[in-house]
Amino acid sequence: MSDLPSIYFDNAATTPMDERVLEAMMPYFTSNFGNPSSVHSHGRNARVELEKARKKIAGLLHASPGEITFTSGGTEADNTAILGAIAAYDIQHIITSPLEHHAVLHVVEQVAKSKNIRLSLLTVDKNGTIDLNELEELLQNKARTMVSLMHGNNEIGNVSDLKTIADLCQRHSAYFHSDTVQTVGHYPLDLQSLAVHAIAGSAHKFHGPKGVGFLYTKKNKKIPPMIAGGSQERNMRGGTENIAAIIGMAKALEIAVHHQTLHREEIVALKKYFKKEILAAIPGIVFNGLSGDLENSLYTVLNISFPPSDTNQGMLLFHLDLAGISASGGSACSSGARLGSHVLQGIGADASRENVRFSFSRFNTREEVDYTVNQLKELYA
Repeated sequence: MSDLPSIYFDNAATTPMDERVLEAMMPYFTSNFGNPSSVHSHGRNARVELEKARKKIAGLLHASPGEITFTSGGTEADNTAILGAIAAYDIQHIITSPLEHHAVLHVVEQVAKSKNIRLSLLTVDKNGTIDLNELEELLQNKARTMVSLMHGNNEIGNVSDLKTIADLCQRHSAYFHSDTVQTVGHYPLDLQSLAVHAIAGSAHKFHGPKGVGFLYTKKNKKIPPMIAGGSQERNMRGGTENIAAIIGMAKALEIAVHHQTLHREEIVALKKYFKKEILAAIPGIVFNGLSGDLENSLYTVLNISFPPSDTNQGMLLFHLDLAGISASGGSACSSGARLGSHVLQGIGADASRENVRFSFSRFNTREEVDYTVNQLKELYA
């Protein structure tokens, strides 16, 4: 057997599932396995638990249960929100940024082309910050507009001011959707007071199971379903609900929200320690986007640009993997692409440098940081 450690610093891609979540899910694989659309006792029992989970998730986000639709994950939720809003409100203009997740960018590019909708990509600076003045100017065109801007960037850690953006959209009667996949469970969200019309969540980003997420749509801004074939989810999504995964998502979100402050403090301290140690170990590193700003970035993400190196160019992630360390160069959803990270390209990151995203969870330790920094130090010695 290998003596290598198994260190996981890719929590923005997915997180390990909490054991308490698995425990909560198990009965729905064995005894309570009914289809919630069935009228017999097995179906009714499953329906009761499904609605309890919906009510729990809604309560944790300060929403109403009728505003929560269960999906297969964040991508489906984003797609449904965008395509549904376009269909329901005859959208003529879409405003987004070039740094959005491909679950947003790809769908708006495709639908803008197929439906001849104007598409505006906001200007971003070298840190990846969007220009809110430009957003306000674009919103003044009087067209029926949808704005889609993520809350937390999964690659460079930038956090958008959701309230300011929502208020701007409200002032100009624009439909506002936000990809909140990286922030649900990690940051407080009060959807009752926030003027956002739709958000997306994905359980596996907050220590829940993969393959399940949710779409929040504000009750006065309903949209049509994207998946037909059944009357499930209040006619919002055809298909039998994944009861066990939904139960797991509700439990994971409950744990995340109830211990949010403590978990944040622990992870911030770890990120701060990693930043300090890596700066001391390797001269010439810089941090991409705002990820190095401990006050104004996702506390789970640190995206590092390493100095040019003939030895490590194109091989750094491979070297880390050989040392038992899992990290990434960007979004896991585009890891097969040869062009590299569109986010790093969008902020003009130096292509001659190796860029690595380290992303943290409450399961990481300082000992893992020490080992990782020492491995990196050797590679750049």
